Parts: sequence; structure tokens; C-alpha cells
Amino acid sequence: MEREIILVTGGQRSGKSDYAQRLALQRAENPVYLATSRVWDDEYRLRIERHKAQRGSRWTNLEEEKEISRHDLTGRVVVVDCVTLWATNFFFDNASDVELSLQQLQAEFDRFTSHDATYIFVTNEIGMGGTSEHLTQRRFADLQGGINQYIAAKADRVVFMVSGCPLAVKGVLPQTDINFNK
Repeated sequence: MEREIILVTGGQRSGKSDYAQRLALQRAENPVYLATSRVWDDEYRLRIERHKAQRGSRWTNLEEEKEISRHDLTGRVVVVDCVTLWATNFFFDNASDVELSLQQLQAEFDRFTSHDATYIFVTNEIGMGGTSEHLTQRRFADLQGGINQYIAAKADRVVFMVSGCPLAVKGVLPQTDINFNK
């Protein structure tokens, strides 16, 4: 297996995660789901457990808030869901310092993707809805845009999801038998 990086991006509830998971299941019998979210409270913990159960037993589930490179997933198909929550962890741990957070995210991304594997990153296009009146939100949008651009530059393919439909932004759409005309 050669290294391949696929970035799946789009707005909230656009079908990004579903597309990424179906793509991974077509490429591997037992793909890896690497969740980057922190567990904020009991309700959120239940939500996470529900999502794990929905994915089923074919998946290897890993949870890693920041140091995703601690996991050597050479030869595997990996869905990293999601870059936005991953970036959030750096942003708040670094007192909203965009430059420091972006440097750390880029370095961690490079370490993680240095092995031959298929990496499917899921992210959000949060800056498409306008500019926030809140400084912290504007700073985070800067960070999110920066890491999205960094990953897209290194990706073999970039897929933009619109209302559940994938559009090729960079490269061709990954070969799938996914029927989007349900």
C-alpha cells in the first residue's frame, strides 16, 4: 500500500463523515476510525458511544485528542474525524494562539502521515458563513482555514460535500461504488 491522503470537506451536516466512512469500508475490511473529539460531559460521552455502536464491529476505534502520530497505522485505511475538533484542542490548549497551534498541527500531521497508509481526513469549511463578531471565533476560523489549506496542499484528492453529493476539488473522485442517488 502506498500513502494516499484524501481530504473530505464541506459544511455542517453535508454528509462528510458518512462519505468518508463508506469510502473507508470499500477500501478495507477493518478500517480505523480515529476520533479527535474531547469528551466534554456525560451527554457527549453517550453520543460518542452511540456513534461507535452505529459503526459496528468492522471498525477499529481509536480516540486521540492531539497526538495522532502516537498511533502507527501503517498499511491501514484511517478516517480521521475530524480536523475541526482536532484543531480546537490545540487552539484552546494554546490560549487561542493561532500561529503556535497551526505550527503544532502541521508538525503532527506530517509525523502522522509519514507512513504508507490511506488517510481520509474529515473537516469543516467554517469560514463560508461570514465573519464572526467575536474575536475568538475569528481567530479559530483563521486556524481552521490554515490547517485545511495545509492538508489540501498535501492531499492527493480533495472532495467537497454539498447536500450529500461529493464534488472533486483536487484530483478525481475516489473510485467508489457508493450510490448517491438513494
